[in-house]
Amino acid sequence: MVFRKPPDGGWGWVIVLVSFFTQFLCYGSPLAVGVLYLEWLDAFGEGKGKTAWVGSLANGIGLLASPVCSICVSSFGARPVAIFSGFMVAGGLMMSSFAPNIYFLYVSYGIVVGLGCGLLYTATVTITCQYFDKHRGLALGLISTGSSVGLFIYAALQRALIELYGLDGCLLIVGALSLNILACGSLMRPLESSSSPPPEKTCVDKVPDQYFVYHEKEKTVEENISILEKGYIDEKCVNNVPDCKQDSILNKNVLSSININEKDTYKKKVVEQTNFCKQLAKRKWQLYLTYWKETMVLFKNKVFSALFVAILLFDIGGFPPSLLMEDVARSANISEDDYYMPLISIIGIMTTVGKLILGILADFKWVNTLYLYVTTLLMTGVALFAIPFAKSYLTLAMLSGILGFLTGNWSIFPYVTTKTVGIEKLTHAYGILMFFAGLGNSLGPPIVGWFYDWTQEYDTAFYFSGFCVLLGGFLLLLAALPCWNACTNQSSKLPPNTYSYKVASNA
Repeated sequence: MVFRKPPDGGWGWVIVLVSFFTQFLCYGSPLAVGVLYLEWLDAFGEGKGKTAWVGSLANGIGLLASPVCSICVSSFGARPVAIFSGFMVAGGLMMSSFAPNIYFLYVSYGIVVGLGCGLLYTATVTITCQYFDKHRGLALGLISTGSSVGLFIYAALQRALIELYGLDGCLLIVGALSLNILACGSLMRPLESSSSPPPEKTCVDKVPDQYFVYHEKEKTVEENISILEKGYIDEKCVNNVPDCKQDSILNKNVLSSININEKDTYKKKVVEQTNFCKQLAKRKWQLYLTYWKETMVLFKNKVFSALFVAILLFDIGGFPPSLLMEDVARSANISEDDYYMPLISIIGIMTTVGKLILGILADFKWVNTLYLYVTTLLMTGVALFAIPFAKSYLTLAMLSGILGFLTGNWSIFPYVTTKTVGIEKLTHAYGILMFFAGLGNSLGPPIVGWFYDWTQEYDTAFYFSGFCVLLGGFLLLLAALPCWNACTNQSSKLPPNTYSYKVASNA
């Protein structure tokens, strides 16, 4: 498929709008799962670490399956994937309303909803990057705010629905709202070149028709001949018995010779079909080898290798507050009368602000997107270290706002990835990085929950979280500095399709 030059406007703004609502509808409930987390703790009576797996799987399984999601989007396109995933998210939420135990939720809410969200996220990011180049940072920032706005609204919405209709009714209504993803997905028109030449046939398409054993036309002709011969023989037998015997002997000889020829032809076709299958298997194997070779080439880039470590540690440490902050407040014996707004809603609205501001900053020529991303990691680590010292609603609300704003660095992460590997390898590279992000999302909340189950307090858990994020930020910074100097000295020797952060910061 040959894509036109990104138009940086036009229908691209429609793509941004529908991608925004897609992420709003699919990620609203999983990101605001902290409200449901408290209800599941009371309903099933399981430990905090065990119950936290539901929310962590919902937010992590889609990222873990990012390589598969990337292959699906590359193979089928963003529109079909978005429509199919809409059914998955809605169905998973509705199934969760009938959950008899926590293990059922692992599948219905954690895996089904999480995988649907992962497919939708990959589809929206990929198609947005195809439509935008100059304003890609702004476009990615706008669509990524959809999940943050969803977190802000769904936190209050789910709490209100639980009070009115109970936990089961809340999940049914939220699942019905998710069906609007189908309408959004139908508007994701692919960016294809109308004047592009027809794609060259693959080796499978070039296989001649003679490789196939069954041909309807040939089969029809043979059947007609056999029917005519049979009718002619029957008629002769009725009119003249001696002639019938003589003709039947002759026809037997003719048919025996025909059968021999048919057997030879059939054997030949079977051999040809076997060769075809071998060629097809060989081609598939070559595709797999090419995929892994390209993966190894990506990991030879120091910055890319550091990115996957940083995103893994960031999600292990930085994701739990959005899931567990409400329980942190309850564990600190903060009265509900002091609540002016749910802490999860504060995280959501500030994440929206952070994504917008960071996305806009990424488009400025004088801003180095990698350094900007590293700065957000280091500041997140410091904020996590401060959570154990927050003993009032006001301090927890301030830290929630800071963490929410810094979590907005998701809007510039695709931007950094694109400028590192190029738009041609974005889907491949982004799928790998999101796999490690999903691993961090899946492990982070249960680890924090287990720390609480062991120590009966959250202090040790958030010290561990802050250390993970700081470590990832420092590793990425150390990996980037030598690369920066190399890019400065060798920028004139780089091939046209090679992307460096020096070039990216001035592009």
